[in-house]
Amino acid sequence: MKKIVIEILLLFPGTIALSQVLPKEPVKHPVKTTTTPINKPQKVKQPEPGIAETQSIPEPAMVRVDGGSFTMGCTSEQGEDCNDLEKPAHQVSLSGFSIGKYEVTQAEWQAVMGTNPSENKGCNNCPVENVGWNDVMEFIQELNAKTGKHYRLPTEAEWEYAARGGSKSKGYKYSGGFALAKLAWYDENSDGKTHPVGQKDPNELGIYDMNGNVWERCGDWCGDYSSSKQTDPDGPSSGHYRVIRGGSCQVSNASCRVAKRNYYSPSFQSNIGLIPSSFSGPVGFRLVLVP
Repeated sequence: MKKIVIEILLLFPGTIALSQVLPKEPVKHPVKTTTTPINKPQKVKQPEPGIAETQSIPEPAMVRVDGGSFTMGCTSEQGEDCNDLEKPAHQVSLSGFSIGKYEVTQAEWQAVMGTNPSENKGCNNCPVENVGWNDVMEFIQELNAKTGKHYRLPTEAEWEYAARGGSKSKGYKYSGGFALAKLAWYDENSDGKTHPVGQKDPNELGIYDMNGNVWERCGDWCGDYSSSKQTDPDGPSSGHYRVIRGGSCQVSNASCRVAKRNYYSPSFQSNIGLIPSSFSGPVGFRLVLVP
């Protein structure tokens, strides 16, 4: 075929192009190949040694308390209700801290510990109670491990400073005012049981239930006051009894004062119905958050 065409072109030059008469060679397209990518196994990141893996835990709402100085103990507005354990009144200076807006609730305890030891069950927003010192220490340890934060109990001085309203204090006898019924669940309005937190009026800092409902544990051993000025005190280095503050749902107004001190054995969980009535009522706690 090619020979015939060439001969024609030689006889009739310039009449036709070779490319117009020769059959075109088939175009060879590259063959596309597909490969399935191999999924490499992903490395699972392990937590560093000593670093707790943070879990989703409902953390307590906190209120910032600016540092300052105040007179701790039997001050003039406490009147004749003062007792010897509250004397002498003395000057205390504190660094700033954050304290729980509410007492730790049954729901918060349940979320961390998986149990609810409270006597007054069926009230998730009521303060947890019927817990001993060691129970509270275990709760705090678990909470810190699960959140990666540093919670602890307040010192007695921190508790009283916050109860008095900190730097915003107006010199009230109770935390937030002089009319206790608006501020607290106590023996005259509680029907002898705990109530959901945050239902009464807050104090000057926006903190609730620092009077009544449950006695609140502090981190200090109980000891006598000193007349000397103190800075960030944390109580005696040892002792037999731990401090509790604030009164409860089963005590009178005199036991709900901001200066009122009480104390119990660390193993003590509850003193419901105890005589004398000034020592009666369930025991709970609120927390301080360390920066």
